Amino acid sequence: MTVPIALSRRSMLHTALGAAAALALASPQALAQKAWPAKPIRWIVAYPAGGGQDFLARHLSLQMGRQLGQSIIIDNRPGAAGIIGTDAASKAPADGYTMVTGDNGAMVLNTALYKKLPYSPDDFTPLGYMAGFPLILVVNPDSPFTSARQWLAAVKRSPGVYSYASPGAGSPHHLAMELIKERTGSYIVHVPYRGTAMAIQDVMGGQLPMMIVDTAGGLAQIRAGKVRALAVLSPQRIAALPNVPTLAESGVPNFSAVAWQGLFVPKGTPPDIAALLSAEMQKAILVPEVKSRLEEFGLEVAPSNGPQLASFIGRETKFWHKLIRERHLSLD
Repeated sequence: MTVPIALSRRSMLHTALGAAAALALASPQALAQKAWPAKPIRWIVAYPAGGGQDFLARHLSLQMGRQLGQSIIIDNRPGAAGIIGTDAASKAPADGYTMVTGDNGAMVLNTALYKKLPYSPDDFTPLGYMAGFPLILVVNPDSPFTSARQWLAAVKRSPGVYSYASPGAGSPHHLAMELIKERTGSYIVHVPYRGTAMAIQDVMGGQLPMMIVDTAGGLAQIRAGKVRALAVLSPQRIAALPNVPTLAESGVPNFSAVAWQGLFVPKGTPPDIAALLSAEMQKAILVPEVKSRLEEFGLEVAPSNGPQLASFIGRETKFWHKLIRERHLSLD
């Protein structure tokens, strides 16, 4: 039986009118999200290209881009202990096309070390924890120290005699040594550098006897014997250096400090887009070839979701802000 042409046209008209009504009722945000991602996504890294944060972002962005069917472009915005890049991200449109790596410094330490920042951690929505760079106490290979216990005894016996390098004042490495000093009642002179590369070069050359380094900046030198690892500052031994004891094993109980990396978007990013980015990050970082490459670099991969990262930041803030106040530390 043939459908009358007039009836067919009326049916088509009703369908078109229904679609138009639905379109009118939909919010502009919902319509924009439906097409997302329609263009490349920008991932801001507040540190120079070639560093540990950059390495993580570049490897993870490739896999996330494949999953999303869209390019993710790394935008390095280094300077001022991560403040420049983090501030740029805080002021980016909250449309799902900007992400930023946030670490201890940007999201926890800076808010206590500086009286005024151009951004606040509250300007961001956490997507999840990605990975941590374990911190390691290292000394010059010609140093008389062959164990962390021996080192601890010496620095406690001779306050102010020894000095240590750090990648910079206010870095997780600096704060980790301040925590050691606080826990052990020792005094070691801080010599801040502008980055890990220069600091570890001087430890290798004997200009300074020791420093705390992360796996990204020091694992290759440790494996090559250019510096000697005495202890890792993680709660457990790390896969990259299974024979190096923890500081807790060496006489400082319940010690834990790590340089961690989280992923964030500007506050106000549509919740469904934020949730999808979080899920894709967690999926991408556990892809076997991605995970193994990151672990070879010295990262400890431990993805979480946004609420879990927010809870973790709350605990970190309470702990480290107390230490900063008690040690009278400031970068103003």
